[in-house]
Amino acid sequence: MSPENKPLISVIMPCYNGAPFLREAIDSALNQRHGNVELIVVDDGSTDASPSIAAEFARRQPGRLSLLHAARVGPYPARNLGLRSARGEFIAFLDADDWWEPSALEKLYDALLRTQADIAYCGWQNVGERLHSEPYLPPEYEKGDPVEGFMQGCPWPIHAALVRGSIVRQLGGFSERRFASMDYDFWLRAVVLTRKMIRVPEVLAYYRWHGQSQVSAVKWRQVLDALAVQRDFIRANPQLVAHLPAHRLLELTEGQVLKQAYNALWKRDIASAHKLFRHVAAARSFGVKELRHVVSALLPLPAYRRLVQWADRSDR
Repeated sequence: MSPENKPLISVIMPCYNGAPFLREAIDSALNQRHGNVELIVVDDGSTDASPSIAAEFARRQPGRLSLLHAARVGPYPARNLGLRSARGEFIAFLDADDWWEPSALEKLYDALLRTQADIAYCGWQNVGERLHSEPYLPPEYEKGDPVEGFMQGCPWPIHAALVRGSIVRQLGGFSERRFASMDYDFWLRAVVLTRKMIRVPEVLAYYRWHGQSQVSAVKWRQVLDALAVQRDFIRANPQLVAHLPAHRLLELTEGQVLKQAYNALWKRDIASAHKLFRHVAAARSFGVKELRHVVSALLPLPAYRRLVQWADRSDR
């Protein structure tokens, strides 16, 4: 099928002060081999050159790039604004600092067409200065229990999937309540509507890690927002989790918070460890072996930090 005869894919790109990487991201979307792609850039009140960069592309490629403006509403409301203008039969999301392989949308679309699925997803790699991360292929959720699989955590980053527009419209776009986990909320709500998904077993998407200003940078907030999203999903869809034993649900929810508390402590992200162990204490989701970590986290943060530093010196 020639590019002009392929169904239109709408790519939604929120942008706030993304000038250092925006050209690469836009090129990545507009130079997809699928060909029939519209890119909707939503500038969210940038104070750098982002609006002029996007406007330049829009002038050079009229009809292929639309530039919308928001006033510091955040990435998820910005995506929702872009979705209201999307014309495509299929929807993809790409942030202003990430990129795809040139074949990404083509391969995801071909997989959807071949299997009549509603969601196609792929592997990805985290990249950035002083970051070494191996390429990652997610499991084939469609061959197991997608509900249990999704309950284990966000199945893929926002840009590692292509979705039928009909599914996105039924979802009403993104919730705007828990900014650190709204992509997770989106995919959990999607699995309520469809389990027709297909994995493309290749790394086609790249997530750029570049600093503490990213939504995903504050670990404790990301973990607790994910827990809130899981609880919302369980409350709204008890029939979908009824097959999971109570101990397994606890392991997938509060158990993940405990696991991430330990991970934060091992990485010496003291603020996140402190916050997460305090949550574990309040939820009473710990055993005897966790007692010393939970009790020590009841100290004020400065005292907890000094205690961890003292323990580090004692271990040398």
